Amino acid sequence: VAFALLGALMFSMMIAPVLASFFFRSQVKEWRNPVVEWLTRMYEKQVRLCIRFRWITVGVALAMLATALGLAAAGFVGSEFLPHLDEGAIWVRGTLASSTGPTEGERVMRAARRILVAYPEVTQVVSQVGRPDDGTDYPGFFNTEYFVDLQPRDHWRSQFHENKETLIAAMERELGQIPGANWNFSQPIADNMEEAMSGVRGQLAIKLYGEDLKTLESMAEKIVGVMSHIPGVEDLGVFRVVGQPNVNIRIDRGKADRFGINVADVQDAVETAIGGKAVSQILKGERRYDLVVRYLPEYRNNIDAIGNIRILAPTGERVALNQLSKITVEDGASVIYRDSNSRYVAIKYSVRGRDLGSTVEEAMHKVGKSVKLPVGYTIDWAGEYTSAQRAQKRLAIIVPLTILVIYFVLYSAFNSFKWAGLVLLTVAMAPVGGIAALLLTHNTFSVSSGVGFLALFGVSVQIGLIMMEYMNQVRAHGASIMDAAVDGSVRRFRPVMMTMLVATLGLLPAALSTGIGSDSQRPFAVVIVGGLIGVLLICVLLLPTLYVWFARPGDRLEH
Repeated sequence: VAFALLGALMFSMMIAPVLASFFFRSQVKEWRNPVVEWLTRMYEKQVRLCIRFRWITVGVALAMLATALGLAAAGFVGSEFLPHLDEGAIWVRGTLASSTGPTEGERVMRAARRILVAYPEVTQVVSQVGRPDDGTDYPGFFNTEYFVDLQPRDHWRSQFHENKETLIAAMERELGQIPGANWNFSQPIADNMEEAMSGVRGQLAIKLYGEDLKTLESMAEKIVGVMSHIPGVEDLGVFRVVGQPNVNIRIDRGKADRFGINVADVQDAVETAIGGKAVSQILKGERRYDLVVRYLPEYRNNIDAIGNIRILAPTGERVALNQLSKITVEDGASVIYRDSNSRYVAIKYSVRGRDLGSTVEEAMHKVGKSVKLPVGYTIDWAGEYTSAQRAQKRLAIIVPLTILVIYFVLYSAFNSFKWAGLVLLTVAMAPVGGIAALLLTHNTFSVSSGVGFLALFGVSVQIGLIMMEYMNQVRAHGASIMDAAVDGSVRRFRPVMMTMLVATLGLLPAALSTGIGSDSQRPFAVVIVGGLIGVLLICVLLLPTLYVWFARPGDRLEH
């Protein structure tokens, strides 16, 4: 866009005058368009009426601006980081208990595949259980993932046509019948990006930091209980770290001392019998392999067998391991998540059927009100919401700077703070149409629509500049303030309308498009199209009214 504008500027200043000198040598007669003539006459009547009742005109304009800003502040226009691009596929992740083995993981995978592939909208399902072959990820057999490729939208059944969330909801209901599994839905590329942003496998994540894992899981359950009642929250679940059965052998030092056995000897016996110990090496060419010795499986595959492991005492007596220690099976951690050198438990969730910003803000408010964390425990809301907040903070800096730069450019054109301020009022009224367009089309405020507002500011200034410049020209030729306001705005109505129509018609296909890839460009186009319509309806009536109000006979009109 920047290079296109630069090229247009160079063409209009250098090439267009040269071409005009060739094609307009003979006398040129301007054709009067009857439609434009009729619109111009109607516009002149409305301008005179607005100037006559200037208090009402300004009051209505300010009321419209206040209403638009109030609706945006009240949350009627939702917010998100970026529009979710439809990738034409679904990425499904099923999480089982952390102690799940390969047999159970494969059974759940086959059941889920049968459910997913039964949908006519699905062309193929590719699945995996556990961690990838290259070892770049750590999950065990409790993790199952599915790439679900979809037909084009026009081949979908009527109940799912043009609504991917309905299809996902139907899949979620059927997959929910598989006991013990927690399901998450995303898209192939989005899933990788979301995990890269938050470090958690899910669109959005909450990280609970603290020392004790069981306390963290207990607090996570309370948070899940609160969030389960919030509209728009889907795929809610805790990434459990506790639940893997561990055999704990606690050596009783007093008993070991009575038999004259060192603690190190007991540990060495456990290591050798259960885990295995390298006693030699095998050479195969230039390669070396450890020769590991340990007990046969039947002598170490249950607690009784482990308790019967014998340790040789200095007296020659063989003492069973259960005589020297307490052997128990307890739930332990299958994996410990760490971030910034602190332990954490993650809660993953998604947002569907509602905008991201209001959903997460409601969740933050209700969780903060209902769940009181112990001392030393903290909570962090990670994922796409963090990116959205960061982008909004940047826009909060960029937008005022953009308006300030525009103001100084206008001052350099008019050499007057007053005229620059009046033109800048068109920028103030621009959000009315943009916000209304977002509301009517059910789009949310995102980085895409934010950039659309910036582009809208530029076109709005151009429209205001065209009108203000000609009003001052008419006054410079001796016309009164009233005549200059009416005649200047009426004569500039056609170029203003052409400017608006070119931008509107050019972006209308993008604003109405629904195909794959249109999600990111639609909010940008909707804001500009709706905003320009608002600018044309408001500013072409408001600017002449304000000109009559603020202009004075002694104004400097040179540029």
